[in-house]
Amino acid sequence: MTSAGHGRPLFAIVGPTAVGKTALALRLADQLPVEVVSADSRQVYRYMDIGTAKPTAQDRQRVRHHLVDIVDPDQPLTLAQYQELAYTAIDDIQHRGRIPLLVGGTGLYVRAVLEGLNIPRVEPDPDLREQLYAEADARGYEALHGRLRELDPVAAEGIDARNVRRVVRALEVCYHLGKPISSLQNASPPPYRVLRIGLTIPRALLYQRIDARVERMLAAGLVEEVRSLVERGFRHELPAMSGLGYRQIGMYLRGEVSLEDAIALIKRHTRRFVRQQANWFRADDPRIVWFDASQRAFEAVLAHIQSFLEMDNQS
Repeated sequence: MTSAGHGRPLFAIVGPTAVGKTALALRLADQLPVEVVSADSRQVYRYMDIGTAKPTAQDRQRVRHHLVDIVDPDQPLTLAQYQELAYTAIDDIQHRGRIPLLVGGTGLYVRAVLEGLNIPRVEPDPDLREQLYAEADARGYEALHGRLRELDPVAAEGIDARNVRRVVRALEVCYHLGKPISSLQNASPPPYRVLRIGLTIPRALLYQRIDARVERMLAAGLVEEVRSLVERGFRHELPAMSGLGYRQIGMYLRGEVSLEDAIALIKRHTRRFVRQQANWFRADDPRIVWFDASQRAFEAVLAHIQSFLEMDNQS
């Protein structure tokens, strides 16, 4: 259940949106000297707090969080940049005698850190990206994914066609390096002893949590947050503004749908997203030990971690 490395421990808590990863991390921090390293591709953005379910100021006072609020919504952050920042944060935490807790539902971020993916260092090309996003808008995301399938069928197989951002990035690398991104991506596992913890709950209960979370976001001011972002100059077309909640509220603010319809779209698209997350984690890493978050999982998770640490101390 651990990595092949023999270095300092690194815990990872993964699972779909709304399953309770942040709540578990906060409870663990009451018992263990942990700090959170976020593995959430949306919580990296400043000013986007409500729609990303970002840990609150109180949460961050209670437990130190890393890689939250690190770029503006119009600034790109590549997977390679995230990986480098994550390793820096993990090493800093470990050298201070504490334990890093990688927490998030962005599967590619988690995989990049835990497996040590060797990611092509290709700088973003704004002009090319603009052309590709425009093509996706004009011809549909399937057409853009079809182009990737022609250039790199291996990468296309692993990227959901609806994830336009990842399709664009894969094409960007192909064009700049003249070879498929899949031919460049191998792995050099980092020198950590990794414990992988997955949270799951019955699908019907997860859907109830999603609906309740969306309603809380609306009550907390999601519409005002999106309006404020636009007033700051962050265009609706930005990749960061295409995330769940932001895209649909943007449609409402532009008069394309009613608020009621926008809320229904957020809930429906979030349900589809959590199905993709669940499939990703279950298929991607059989080393994850799963716990049912609806069955008082905290005690079982804590016991599992303590057993791991005892083994770590004996080795």
